[in-house]
Amino acid sequence: MIGLVVSRAVGSAVVRTRVKRRLRALLADRIESVPPGVLLVVRANPAASAASSRALAADLDVVLPRVLRAVAAREHGEPTGLAAAGGER
Repeated sequence: MIGLVVSRAVGSAVVRTRVKRRLRALLADRIESVPPGVLLVVRANPAASAASSRALAADLDVVLPRVLRAVAAREHGEPTGLAAAGGER
């Protein structure tokens, strides 16, 4: 399951809806890479409102594999390496 968080800092309601729609479309193409039972939350930052779909896709293509590797490592009891990015607490 994938959730989206797009706060008011991203822009007006129209802008936030546009960002959510673009992210949903991009994530639909990548949903197959998320293992069953994994809960994923994608948080859009304010720069997402001005980013092109190509730039958003490139960012997802960098971040998603990294997060999925961390999920797999966590399942095997290995350190994830996400602490510096705020991924572990």
